[in-house]
Amino acid sequence: MAIIDRLAGASRIGLGLAAVGRPGYVNLGRAADLPVERTVEALRARAGELLDQAYAAGVRYFDVARSYGRAEEFLAQWLQARPDIDVVVGSKWGYTYTAGWRVEAETHEVKDHSLATFDRQYGETGALLGDSLDLYQIHSVTPDSPALRDGNLHRRLVDLAEQGVVVGLSTSGPAQAEAIRRALGVRLGGQPVFRSVQATWNLLEPSVGPALAEAHDAGCLVIVKEALANGRLAIREGVGDAVALAAALHQPWADVVLSGAATGDQLASNLRAETLTVDPARWADLAVPGSRYWQERSQLPWT
Repeated sequence: MAIIDRLAGASRIGLGLAAVGRPGYVNLGRAADLPVERTVEALRARAGELLDQAYAAGVRYFDVARSYGRAEEFLAQWLQARPDIDVVVGSKWGYTYTAGWRVEAETHEVKDHSLATFDRQYGETGALLGDSLDLYQIHSVTPDSPALRDGNLHRRLVDLAEQGVVVGLSTSGPAQAEAIRRALGVRLGGQPVFRSVQATWNLLEPSVGPALAEAHDAGCLVIVKEALANGRLAIREGVGDAVALAAALHQPWADVVLSGAATGDQLASNLRAETLTVDPARWADLAVPGSRYWQERSQLPWT
């Protein structure tokens, strides 16, 4: 896959901008992580600082989404100022950001996997990222998502792939493995529609691992998100952020593991993961039932 080739020799850690593209998110510790005044300009500056630091450290994969507030805009402006760099950019569609730049919003994002939403959001993404977009994924697919059954959408996605953009999906929830396996079976003209998978895997919730191995064996790019469990593993005694990320990097099916750092110190600590040799089995007793993990995650406050 061209993306894998382009990332050869780069850090296997990617930088996601979910935590700095909008003022509210579900990561722990945000009160200390972000400026007191979370203005657009303050977070634009923070995003730029993190992108500079990550690039200097060898990071070449950057992750954004339509629902991450202004993350696509921040990344696009950073790229426009550096026209000669070669990085891989992934974004996602399927959620619409609705918080209006407010932390205390009643609803932060609305999910819709319809063809109409794809057409609208791909236009919005394209207006910002243009030819820089390498990977476009459906955001948080579950087994009941209409995106897995909509033939008209599949044709549109195949058209996009023929233009050189890798088409994939991210997953969430206790049925991630089922969603991935269903997606692997979606074909058009005998060819698979989805060529990448981004899923939550961490020491608390590793159940999707076998399905990600199947996706990798099928030739998909595999990206790990939330390896720190929204910060819960970063503060857990005996684990910490670098170990948690190293455990994800240790998985033979993992091509990219995302850092969601909100500060330069966090990013530097996250990047230490590549220097660590760990045995994930040492922390096997941390795993909890998927239903419990996702219930607890759903109760994390937007701060």
